[in-house]
This record gives sequence, C-alpha cells and structure tokens, in this order.
Amino acid sequence: MDSKELLKKVRQIEIKSRRLSDNLFGGEYLSTFKGRGMTFSEVRKYEFGDDIRSIDWNVTARYNEPFIKVFEEERELTLMLLIDVSGSKNFATRNKLKKEIVTEIAATLAFSALKNNDKVGAILFTDTVELFIPPNKGKRHILRIIRELLEFKPKSSKTSIDSSLKFLLSVIQKKAIVFILSDFIDNEYDKTLKLAAKKYDLTGIRIFDTMETKIPKLGMVPMIDAESNELVWVDTSSRKIRENYLSNYNLSIKKFESLFNKNGAGIINCMVDESYVKKLLGYFKHRA
Repeated sequence: MDSKELLKKVRQIEIKSRRLSDNLFGGEYLSTFKGRGMTFSEVRKYEFGDDIRSIDWNVTARYNEPFIKVFEEERELTLMLLIDVSGSKNFATRNKLKKEIVTEIAATLAFSALKNNDKVGAILFTDTVELFIPPNKGKRHILRIIRELLEFKPKSSKTSIDSSLKFLLSVIQKKAIVFILSDFIDNEYDKTLKLAAKKYDLTGIRIFDTMETKIPKLGMVPMIDAESNELVWVDTSSRKIRENYLSNYNLSIKKFESLFNKNGAGIINCMVDESYVKKLLGYFKHRA
C-alpha cells in the first residue's frame, strides 16, 4: 500500500483502538495487571503476622533471627507483543484477514498500556525473529508498531514460537506482561514456554478462521501451503484425508491449550468473525 493509504489505515486503527482502550479496556487492563510487577526493595526483621513465605533464609541464617524480603509494586510495567507474521496470517474466508484482526487486537492492547503509562514493545516473528521493537512509551511509538504490522514484509513464511520465546527471554530480563498473537499451528515450543511462563505474565491469543478447522468436500482441489508455498492437489472427497487433516489440526490446538493451562498461562480463542472486544473484556474480567 502507498504512504497515503498506509497513513489512512493507521489513523483508522488508532481511532478505533483508542476508543476501545479509553472506554472499555483502560480500567480493565489496569485492574487485571496492577500489582503483577513486584520488585525487591529491602529486608527487615520478621514481625508477628508477616507472611512466612517472604522469609529470606540466607539473611536469617547469617543473623540467627528471621528476616523477610520486602517488595514494592512497580509503578511502570512492560507489555510485550509477540506477533506471528508467518504466511498463515494472510488466510481469510470472511471479511478480514487474520493479520488485520491481529493488528487491531495488538493496537488495542498497546493503547491500553499507554493509558497506564506502561512501556510497549513488539517482536514480529516467523520461524525466526523478523523484527524487534524495544519497549518504549508514547503515542508515536505505538503508531510505529501499528505501521510495522500493516506494511512489514517477512522474509520467511514459516512459524517457530520457540525461536520468538528464546529471543524474548534473552532481551527482556524483568517481569513483563506478554501476549502471543498466533494461530499456534506449531509443535516444538514446550520447554521455552515453560521458562517464559515462569518469568512473565503470559497469555496466548489464538486467532483462527472457521474454514481452517475442516476441509470441505469439493473433489480434487489445488491447495497452496501458506507457510511452505508448496502447491499440491488434494482429493477433498476422501474421507480419510479430511479426517487426518481434522485430527492434526485438533492435536495442535489441544497442545496449545494443554501447554498454556499446565504452565499457568492465559488463553483467549478468537475466531476472525467473532467480537475480539467481548473476548478480551471477558478475559480481563475473569482475571481481575
């Protein structure tokens, strides 16, 4: 798209996202994540009624009397958006591409964080990290992220959630709020997800099109794999092929949900023709 069209699109997304964050999500975001970021402040002597889980056993052993760690709430949090820009993001059978919904959700979350005076960063990934935008504040910074999501052209079309999480762990040392926006059609990210879920407040937002969940019965159909660009002829009238596709698809989704649940991370499933506003609000209210 040319620069004039791009500016118009960015402005449209800004207006919609700011309206949502101002009227709906700002308060929900704050109530959901306030107090999540706690930093060590000092140690002091144990007093009756203190939580024994806060005892610093090293200092206690050194002075032969109990001391506890004192933490204070971080005034500023960091929101990191891990955004899958692989080939499957261009899939659409409805009014919008998956990538358009991803952009709108990312912008809404970013403006909600901005309202709370938090920093926002982004990692755009395929099977490698395509672009890293370090956390920063301000409207201009948020608009840059939106522009990149609209016009960025990745070098690869494949997916590796594992590589994006490894990169995140290497560059963001402090506790952060992390949203991964993807369709999660990927398998090898068990270990890194476990590490990331321990370190960050992690949520996976799965964006999908209803037509991805099944193959319609249409006879011999040419299909292009969005991530490998390989053209293959598929006999969609074959019950076995349809069942195998459905089975593999469901396995990926079950793995995503199982992994996130097991590691205490949040899950949002959002179909492209569903209201992501209702999905996000429901999630925030459930967690607050």
